[in-house]
Amino acid sequence: MHSTRAAPGTVIGGRYALRTAVGHGGMGTVWRAADTVLRREVAVKEVVLPPGLATSDAEAMFERMHREARAAAGLSHPSVVQVFDVVIEDGRPWIVMELLDARSLADMVIEDGPLAPRAV
Repeated sequence: MHSTRAAPGTVIGGRYALRTAVGHGGMGTVWRAADTVLRREVAVKEVVLPPGLATSDAEAMFERMHREARAAAGLSHPSVVQVFDVVIEDGRPWIVMELLDARSLADMVIEDGPLAPRAV
């Protein structure tokens, strides 16, 4: 298992060129990337597995992630991000999704203050 995080310029799955990180979390980083085959911008979630994870646990996580990605890919709604692809690269999963050019919820709260209950 590879535990180092990717860097800008890394190409995933032979077609997704990572550009800039747009968000970080405990399980990975979401990147703005270029799909060099379809020539469109996408979001690519880099899933970083915990260090020292047993192979059987990693395989179970991969299978769960694939099930969740397949379920999400079957949804079509303006409020749900589309899943385009799942790639295993360098021993870890990557989820390729629709790129949304919007502020994060955290940025909205920082910039505008708490949201009204009806806005949530």
